[in-house]
Amino acid sequence: MRGLLTSLLTLLTFTGLQAQAPQSTPRVVVGLTIDQLRSDYLDAFSDLFGEKGFKRLQREGLIYNNVEYPFANIDRASAIASIYTGVTPSVNGIVGSEWLDNTSFRPINCVEDSGFLGFYTLENSSATKLLTSTIADELKIATQGKAIVYSIAPFRDAAIFGAGHAGDGAFWLNEMTGKWCGTTYYNEFPWWASQYNERKALDFRIADIVWTPYVPVQAYTYLPNNGQKDFRHKFDEGNRYKYKRIATSPFINDEINTLVGEMLTNSSIGVDSTTDFLSLTYYAGSYDNESVTKYPLEMQDAYVRLDRSIAQLLEVLDKKIGLQHVLLCITSTGYVNTDEADEEKYKIPGGEFYLNRCAALLNMYLMATYGEGQYVDAYYNQQIYINHSLIEQKGLELSEVLSKAADFLIQFSGVNEVYSSYRLLLGAWTPDIHRIRNSYHRKRSGDLIIEVLPGWTIKNEETYENHTVRYGSTPMSLVFFGYSVKPETITTPITTNHIAPTLTRLMRIRAPNACTTSALPVHGNHR
Repeated sequence: MRGLLTSLLTLLTFTGLQAQAPQSTPRVVVGLTIDQLRSDYLDAFSDLFGEKGFKRLQREGLIYNNVEYPFANIDRASAIASIYTGVTPSVNGIVGSEWLDNTSFRPINCVEDSGFLGFYTLENSSATKLLTSTIADELKIATQGKAIVYSIAPFRDAAIFGAGHAGDGAFWLNEMTGKWCGTTYYNEFPWWASQYNERKALDFRIADIVWTPYVPVQAYTYLPNNGQKDFRHKFDEGNRYKYKRIATSPFINDEINTLVGEMLTNSSIGVDSTTDFLSLTYYAGSYDNESVTKYPLEMQDAYVRLDRSIAQLLEVLDKKIGLQHVLLCITSTGYVNTDEADEEKYKIPGGEFYLNRCAALLNMYLMATYGEGQYVDAYYNQQIYINHSLIEQKGLELSEVLSKAADFLIQFSGVNEVYSSYRLLLGAWTPDIHRIRNSYHRKRSGDLIIEVLPGWTIKNEETYENHTVRYGSTPMSLVFFGYSVKPETITTPITTNHIAPTLTRLMRIRAPNACTTSALPVHGNHR
């Protein structure tokens, strides 16, 4: 009797398990990050948009409209690395597109790696400097390598961080040749990408690309045009930077869509029940990296064309896979290249700050305090690197030297705050320190971080690059669209750290290995 009961229980349990429908997942998850997208521009230019782009996302998508990055000094590289790892630069190590090497004190690129060759490029690249796993990595692990992972972006760092460590390919535009390029870090370059380069790449068509207003220019009334009546840009004018100009124009988004179409047609992405992942990066910044005040009509036209590009992307995904099988996650990099506005004209307080002069005076002060020596090893990106060997040789306490240095630097005109590494790592918590701390990595950041007052211009006398400081955050939203998403707009503040665990939960896999943030609710009612 006992054996019979055991058999019946086993049979009932097995039958019950068999009767449960397997939990489904999307065929393809698409992460679309729009570089320098501004939601205030989306509101301002909304009357210019069609019904199939941003307006469709607003009608049918789940929108979190109060999103921020939980760290300071955001750029494209740190933003995209943060999105796909679910953690800040203090953990994933990507403190910016470049930082100083802590031995040579020379700037190094966040994806530069001499151990790998390039396809259609002389650049040597990998994701080895990214210190944690990504969404793409976890998907590869969970599917034992069966999932297909591709990443397409105008720029190298965005493409590589989107593909992660284990992706099948990362593709970015070669700004010298117009070809899509990649790296041997991801093994083979796909045949369909090579075929596209040899038959249809941008260099075959650039002579025919002319940028003129997409709609009558009279409709562009939202930004002051300073007397500009019209515009016309022909990219192929013998300029060796013609492809770079394409990469910082709305036409790059159409080029990305075209490559996506080739990929969906010629690869097996999205054809079976194993979830695949596609990372895309669009561009919504100013044309040719110039000030918006120089190209106000172009900026408005760029958003009209961006709206059209999103509509085209949704169309090709629907045609090739079916939007009911695709989950899209759309957000921004959360920063904008600063306009060099005429501050004096509008009586905005400000001034000029020179980091090289600041570092030289600091070294003189430390010599007067502690004796002869080169106390400042280097300076870079508002950070000062102190000579640890000299401090140890003289028998000094590093914490004391940094404290005195910070007290000295805070007296400079234009300096708002100075954070030492000791203060960031061991000091008391405050909201401002928390954001700086999250952007700081102890092996890749300087010993002293200088925060300059808003309205002041940081001058670099070596590169002649200037940057006007602005603390105000760039408005941004997070949109989920497609696979089983219920339309809703949510005003609850969230951070970008929620994106990775939310997407991995919907794929029913683990979150990236350093991610501790909880997933957002995407189905049903939200509170």
